Amino acid sequence: MRHLYSCPLRWSDMDAFGHVNNAVFVRYLEEARIDFTRRLAPGGGSTAFTGGSVVARHEIDYVRQLVHRHAPVTIELWVTKVTAASMTIAYEVKDEDTVYLRASTVVVPYNFTEGHPRRITAEEKAILKEFLDDASHQEGRREGAVAR
Repeated sequence: MRHLYSCPLRWSDMDAFGHVNNAVFVRYLEEARIDFTRRLAPGGGSTAFTGGSVVARHEIDYVRQLVHRHAPVTIELWVTKVTAASMTIAYEVKDEDTVYLRASTVVVPYNFTEGHPRRITAEEKAILKEFLDDASHQEGRREGAVAR
């Protein structure tokens, strides 16, 4: 299963060359990831996905320029790997016919009160496995990126 996030483009996202600045894409990924984890939280007294997390790694391939416009882009994300204490999330920033960016992020659950990473619970693993799909992300990586 994939999670879809509709990401608005802001005028301030554009750089001097008229396209969305490369650093802004990291913010787009963060917005999509936060939306994803908020939707994962099961509620009903469960503590799954209620703590904090930190980013351990980003990997980004810029495929096409994204020029500013009023229509949002879609960020499609899914999980490619779940370990005892981290998860890898893959993304595509795209429209129906065009992929602008492919990326992945390693996220580590973190206990900010105690000041250290924590393990992913069995409940969280079960929920994350619903979004596990590594084949599509690898296919996108093999296509390669276009440098800007």
